[in-house]
Amino acid sequence: MSTTNPSPPTALTIAGSDSGGGAGLQADLRTFFAHRVHGMTAVTAVTVQNSVGVQGFTEIAPEVVADQIRSVATDIGVGAAKTGMLASTGIITAVAGVLDEVSIGRDARSPFVVDPVAASMHGDPLLREEALEAIRSELIPRATLVTPNLDEVRLLAGITVTDTDGQREAAKALASMGARYVLVKGGHLRGATDCLDLLYDGTEFTELVGPRYDTEHTHGGGDTLASAITAELARGSTVPDAVAHGKRFIERCVADSYPLGSGIGPVSPLWRVRES
Repeated sequence: MSTTNPSPPTALTIAGSDSGGGAGLQADLRTFFAHRVHGMTAVTAVTVQNSVGVQGFTEIAPEVVADQIRSVATDIGVGAAKTGMLASTGIITAVAGVLDEVSIGRDARSPFVVDPVAASMHGDPLLREEALEAIRSELIPRATLVTPNLDEVRLLAGITVTDTDGQREAAKALASMGARYVLVKGGHLRGATDCLDLLYDGTEFTELVGPRYDTEHTHGGGDTLASAITAELARGSTVPDAVAHGKRFIERCVADSYPLGSGIGPVSPLWRVRES
């Protein structure tokens, strides 16, 4: 007897592989699974990393990255897509070109989340220095949503954020580059008792406030938040609703984080699997 199950929503991560399994496309796929979304990958780089840092990485050829995106988009279809580590100008340019071709992006059929990963949480670079301008000119104008942390804001917009007013200034600067929505994450804001993320739609600001947990095990937090938002967009949510969900989801993942190896452990969506 044969059965045919309905197909779940689909989401694509365009990101690097984390050999330690805490961040990168491994974190994205784990999060997609927790949202009952079928995850697909376009691998941009293979990193050599563990709980204490990144020891090196090898980029995938830009045309191979583009071919991966084209292959799944033209056959399976992409409900929503996100980026993570893109490594170089060549990869960014190739990704931007194929996104237009397969109707993924700001004003296209499928929403596109840009998580502008520039460095690991240990401070190890994951992006060639000259690639920052390509993110500004090629990716952000195509973004339905861009989700920088404060270090990435400083690199992309030249703004050092120290308070909420700075977050607002940064959000406006990134929106002026072409993103439809900007989420300026406040997790790296020193001295803050709460964790304030600020969503900007080009006109209005929405403050999303959550607890700040006393844990060092936050590896993959940015990837997990962006992929949770992407999964919800693939399921048909609006951007504000998807971001609000992502905020609640990552809070639980941080609360459920665990030690791993001799360094910093990952945030964990395993709580969602247990509750399911």
